[in-house]
Amino acid sequence: MLEFVPVEKLKTMIGQDNGVSDWVLIDQNMVNRFADATGDHQWIHVDVEQAKKGPFGGTIAHGFLTLSLTPIFSASGKYLPEGIKMAVNYGLNKVRFLAPVPVGSRIRSKMVITGVEEKEPGRILMTTTHTIEIEGQDKPACIAEALAMFMV
Repeated sequence: MLEFVPVEKLKTMIGQDNGVSDWVLIDQNMVNRFADATGDHQWIHVDVEQAKKGPFGGTIAHGFLTLSLTPIFSASGKYLPEGIKMAVNYGLNKVRFLAPVPVGSRIRSKMVITGVEEKEPGRILMTTTHTIEIEGQDKPACIAEALAMFMV
């Protein structure tokens, strides 16, 4: 359940768990639509027959598709600053793609609060580290430090 926390308390929560998202199915239709949106039609993503003969035995999601799901994952977060009027994506500090996401698999994010900073009165910058897991695999697909600016 989402809890709105005073900023001073949120600052003491750095390093704490901020929730685990629901699983998201990565299907071929999603990958194809992402390819169309980005113009990245590399065969490893969209050519099912050729990809069967490739290094992963089938098509895989684009790394940036995996990363682009962080807003969906973030909606499962447990803590946010109290008094939020608006939130905007502020960017990323570090992103690493560690394992391919096979089409047909499910992914989710384990989130940790890794930064809380008052940029100016009424603006709180919060960093969340997402460890994006692939169901049934030990190695994560991606680890990303995502930044959100909250206007309070």
